[in-house]
Amino acid sequence: MENIKKLILEKHLINEGDVVGVGVSGGKDSMALLHYLNSISHEMGFEVVAITVDHCIRENSALDAMFVMEYCKKNRIRAYKFKVDVPALAKEKSLSLESAGREARFGVFDSMLSRGTVDKIALAHHQSDQAETVLMHLFRGSGISGLKGMGLVRDKVYIRPMLNTDEKSIWQYVLDNDIEYREDETNQENEYNRNYIRNEIMPLILKRWPNAIASILNFADLASKDDEYINSQVPTDAFIISEKEVKIPLSYFVYPTPILSRMITRALAYIGVNKDIESKHIDMVINFVKSAENGKRIDLPLKVSLHKEYDYITITNKRKKEIAFSEKHKLGSFIVPNYGKLTIKKVASAGDSGKLYYDADKVPKDAQWRFRKAGDVFEKFGGGTKKLKSYLIDKKIPSRLRDYIPVLCDGNEVYIIAGVEISNKLKVDGSTKRIYCLTEERE
Repeated sequence: MENIKKLILEKHLINEGDVVGVGVSGGKDSMALLHYLNSISHEMGFEVVAITVDHCIRENSALDAMFVMEYCKKNRIRAYKFKVDVPALAKEKSLSLESAGREARFGVFDSMLSRGTVDKIALAHHQSDQAETVLMHLFRGSGISGLKGMGLVRDKVYIRPMLNTDEKSIWQYVLDNDIEYREDETNQENEYNRNYIRNEIMPLILKRWPNAIASILNFADLASKDDEYINSQVPTDAFIISEKEVKIPLSYFVYPTPILSRMITRALAYIGVNKDIESKHIDMVINFVKSAENGKRIDLPLKVSLHKEYDYITITNKRKKEIAFSEKHKLGSFIVPNYGKLTIKKVASAGDSGKLYYDADKVPKDAQWRFRKAGDVFEKFGGGTKKLKSYLIDKKIPSRLRDYIPVLCDGNEVYIIAGVEISNKLKVDGSTKRIYCLTEERE
């Protein structure tokens, strides 16, 4: 286990003064990590804090959490216990128990980090866990990015000090230090993917190839280096980013597939999608871009939609359409669901481009802000009436956005399209006495 301390120092995993939260289940691996980090904490000048989560999956899960708390009390280690109903979470979000459990744990860890209770989270993954992860990703259809396995550091705050340590060394450390631990009976239940690989597949592989774990880890290291190089070739100016969507110009899809797959993966990460995207989904995106007509759309997992829109491919989180929006025309600011904030101010004269200026006295007294409806018409600035849908198509407004743009209407007559244009009927001229200016702050 001394290689752990060496790794911590070489890679600066823990700094002097850090408060390190250790994810502790009560099993031998996490108990060994807690014991070891605590044993070197005074010498290296950091504090160890235990974090245990009762997942409510097993009958004995509460006892495991209490075991961890009692151990910490006896050894004067600060500890925190959380309880999350993982079966309920899995049902609510249509996840497997495995995925829901991971989401629950990391939700707890993220909250501890965001509150400043801890500076780092140490996880007890070791060499065998890494080999199992690589195989799991391979069987699920992952590309090179997944085959590199788990990182030693993630997001600068999640660390895996035992990732280069073999399971036998950990077991020997537990025996030598008489460390108590609890067995999780679900470790033998092979309906969990990792358990199936651990209990069924790996023993057969190791029986035929005793050095398989070392070979898998070497492969993961090579994959990591290749992935790092290819990522360095991804054009950094390829994305137009907002909170819920990323746009990639179609002109970038002339790059080779290894570059394109990473562009797409990076675009998904920008909108918070970092898991459950496989190589088949990347292939779907590339084929869609090359073959689909303008205005078409496909859906990916995790509520992600892909749209081909004129000169761009847009990747976006799906949003629920808000159909009840209505607001009177008046000075001030108001929020438009799924769009942002609109502000109307009285000004002395029309000025900056990018803002909409109009004659306030020409607005019908019963005009209301709402979303578009069938039958809406719009008189273009400069003259000529068109159906609103046709006008928005002419302005190259993507179809998925048209239902979310607020419009100022009286009946089916549209007077203002927020962020786009005002009707010819509201134009400012020599007789205008009151000029209003409309600005927007998009989500």
